[in-house]
Amino acid sequence: MALEITGTAQWQAWQDHVLPPVERVRDGLWSIPVPIPDNPLRYVLVYALESGDGVVLVDAGWPADASWAALCDGLAEMGAAVERVKAVLVTHNHADHLGLAGRVREASGAYVALHALDAAPLGEGLGGREQWRRDLLHHLTRNGVPDAEAVTTVDAVNADLLFGAPRPDVLLRDGGRIKLPDLDLRVVWTPGHSPGHSCFHESGRRLMFSGDHVLPRITPAIGVYARTVGDPLADFLLSLERLGQYDVEEVLPAHEYRFRRLDQRLAQMARHHTERLAETFAAVCAAPGATGWELAARLEWSRPWEAFGVQQRRFALGETLAHLKLLVARKEIVERGTGPTCWYPDASQ
Repeated sequence: MALEITGTAQWQAWQDHVLPPVERVRDGLWSIPVPIPDNPLRYVLVYALESGDGVVLVDAGWPADASWAALCDGLAEMGAAVERVKAVLVTHNHADHLGLAGRVREASGAYVALHALDAAPLGEGLGGREQWRRDLLHHLTRNGVPDAEAVTTVDAVNADLLFGAPRPDVLLRDGGRIKLPDLDLRVVWTPGHSPGHSCFHESGRRLMFSGDHVLPRITPAIGVYARTVGDPLADFLLSLERLGQYDVEEVLPAHEYRFRRLDQRLAQMARHHTERLAETFAAVCAAPGATGWELAARLEWSRPWEAFGVQQRRFALGETLAHLKLLVARKEIVERGTGPTCWYPDASQ
């Protein structure tokens, strides 16, 4: 059985390339689309839950004036105001989710909550702008990005989004309960898209606020970047399995539209990565000794490699490296060298 779209107005807006409406999803639960300027994702779905005499937000939106205006207008449509926000529960530390949390806190006194692993690499945890720049440049060139394009790529990154990100007041942990008036949510740690990505499960109404972990149409970017620790794709695949253990009637994602049949979507996403791993392994076999950059250019993407901008290529490289890293862990390929790193089929297998 395929997944069932429940956010039909959101789905239609996606087809029409317009912003969906503010919606009352359930009693005391609203969906507020907050635009992301100049981004193919178009908007973040911020969820506003009534709690006592206040409001709790799941995610906050991109740090831009147009996004702030949309959030405030959405709250007004549900009969509230930003000054009534008591808490901002952030699924992960990317700018389209965390970005406006600090501004909400300044306006309302709300606390900002984020998983501990996503709080670590913010602000001072980055080690200063020059160190961050050196680390990113080294990461790109070590993985085969030509020097000139590596410099252009680093220069194009908006470091203010990283160094200006608001620090959380509360650190979330897996399995933790968020008890507020009329609300009882459980934190479900789902690493992969970010180290501390978390979903929020409301067992009473069988709802899963899935952030970017599970989306109805696309799979989230799972990448290896300059400061990535561990094996994010392995973590992500385990997170998909874990999420399948929860009793969920409806999924409320951070992008696109709401849906049912979480089990079907989880199976689709796992299958996608199985196929991508096979494609990546075939690319290594076809071009032994290729760099991550060269392999990324050989893979099939949603558009031709030549049409990608510098940041799209950076993310494509990150996703390619994540699949390569898992193939190494499975002893299907090996990596050799440090400048640049090259990839080969594992001859011992």
